[in-house]
Amino acid sequence: MQSSLIGKIEKAKRYAQEPERVTFSEFSVSFRGEHNNYTTGYKDGKWHCSCPFFLNWGLCSHTMALQRILGNMLPKEALTTHHDATP
Repeated sequence: MQSSLIGKIEKAKRYAQEPERVTFSEFSVSFRGEHNNYTTGYKDGKWHCSCPFFLNWGLCSHTMALQRILGNMLPKEALTTHHDATP
């Protein structure tokens, strides 16, 4: 293996142990819920989810789970749960 590739592999291992280096600005995932699969994501500073609960509340178990899973890899505003919809 070339020495330059070995160096990159070692750097990747070090980076993987330092998740605080990563901050998601946007993403979309397929979330397998208990009743259905939903498209859940974060874009333009807002959470999105295709589940019916999110449409009414602006938050849901899927977005809250991703907040917990991704933790400090999210921008600070993505860690607080805001919603525009009125319950």
